[in-house]
Amino acid sequence: MFFEIAKTLTLALAITAPVIAKKVHPSAFAASKAIDVAAISSASEKVKQVPAHATYPMSIKDFKDKSTIHSDWASFAEGAAFVFRADMDTDCDGVNYKCDGNVDGGPLTNWGALSAFEVPYIVIPQAFLEANPTAIPGQNVAAVICNNKMFYAVLGDTNGNNPQVTGEASWLLARSCFPENNLNGNRGHDKADVIYILFTGPEAVFPPSAINEHYITDFSKLRSMGNRLTASLMKNLGIKPLGASGLSPPKDDNLHAGNHDDIPILPDIPQENGDVPNDNQGSTDTGSDDNDDIDSAASGGATPEILALFVAVLVMVIYV
Repeated sequence: MFFEIAKTLTLALAITAPVIAKKVHPSAFAASKAIDVAAISSASEKVKQVPAHATYPMSIKDFKDKSTIHSDWASFAEGAAFVFRADMDTDCDGVNYKCDGNVDGGPLTNWGALSAFEVPYIVIPQAFLEANPTAIPGQNVAAVICNNKMFYAVLGDTNGNNPQVTGEASWLLARSCFPENNLNGNRGHDKADVIYILFTGPEAVFPPSAINEHYITDFSKLRSMGNRLTASLMKNLGIKPLGASGLSPPKDDNLHAGNHDDIPILPDIPQENGDVPNDNQGSTDTGSDDNDDIDSAASGGATPEILALFVAVLVMVIYV
């Protein structure tokens, strides 16, 4: 009897574990401190090439302010990317579409039903995705420069409004970028000073082994891919890593400890005080680097411990 209970409990936990929500600390998807955020930001101001279907308003209320996606960096052999500068609205589509202030969200995202509370993702206009199917297969890795920091994300959704708008990020990413502003589904960051770098091609696609329909299951994979792609982009732009010279891009194998040929990787699991996100731009930081975990509990979501206990009790009730 007890053997059957244990076996069933183990199976139940194995099934539920990949989809159990967790609080995510911003350091879990922060760029390496060797990434020169200021230099990349400066380089983004010099881009000029404009592909088709590249200019969009940043608000459905005001068509005057527009953002243009540039393709100057899209022809690189490694670290190729589209880049644009925009504001940051808060997107809650997916699992958490009923988030505070979100009056027009839906339960699905483009490639599933991602959790806006648990996944750092960005949103681009649907028309631009459709115009670039080879460069943007879906769920590409992105780097976002915001509030003097760089975070990594995945392309998780598209905007299909009429008109289509640009400059959106998940609840988790938006609140990690601007932790002092209490952003929600109806309150975004209005200043167009956020830089979105969307890496292109199949080598930039976040693998299914590291993400499921709702959650990222391997944040170390996101950070290693983000650091590798960004290091390649920096090399193409003639930007050297901070604190060293002539370093090669890190191998995407998570084996960086003690290897001085690699760009150093931040710890994937924050210590008690947390590992501060990349902040290399040099200007005053209006946000706090010492964020607590972004609180998904505000949505009423259960913690992993509660869900695990519920499963255990349910199994006991069935068998006893």
